Amino acid sequence: MGFLVLFLSVLSTESTIRILNSINDLKKIPFGQSVPKHSLVLLHWFANTIGFDNNDLMELTFEPRHGDYGTHHYGNYEGVLDRLPPGQQYYTLGNINPMININGISLPSYVTGDLNHLLGSEELNRARIIFSLLDQDTIDQVFITQHYHASQGLGTVYDPVHTYQISINLLRELREFFLDQPSEKTTTKREHPPFPFPANEQ
Repeated sequence: MGFLVLFLSVLSTESTIRILNSINDLKKIPFGQSVPKHSLVLLHWFANTIGFDNNDLMELTFEPRHGDYGTHHYGNYEGVLDRLPPGQQYYTLGNINPMININGISLPSYVTGDLNHLLGSEELNRARIIFSLLDQDTIDQVFITQHYHASQGLGTVYDPVHTYQISINLLRELREFFLDQPSEKTTTKREHPPFPFPANEQ
């Protein structure tokens, strides 16, 4: 009986992951409330780091097996996502702890540094990206997820309720926006509009 309940719970989780297809979909997510706004910073960086080929496939531009950007294998032991076919794996990244990645390529400072101008006083280092690979160089699926609040005492598992799949269309749209950095002082006209961050909570 217990196994059946667990099995049905996993199926329910897999079937309810929402797919975000556009910036408009992204705006409907409660960033700054139940979802960390840092997810937006991380997702914007990811969209501008991967590549897109002429066949509308997402190309990997770094080496997750070497720990680039702190990437590591994600076992999906909690059943947050669908099981992958044999030979495929999930990877996760987004840990901004500077001690995590000492050998590979590091995340840029605008992802890991002083983010108060964008995020306010939210609890940091909860946002994560999960992606799967079709082969060594081709990304299949992309998700944003998060760890629970430390106050919830649930450790480092991911929150399935606030896990969202990101479409290739949304990733392309994200490349059309820029993140306004506090060090930038320019009066020249921007080629791209500013990223639509929710207002910081007072």
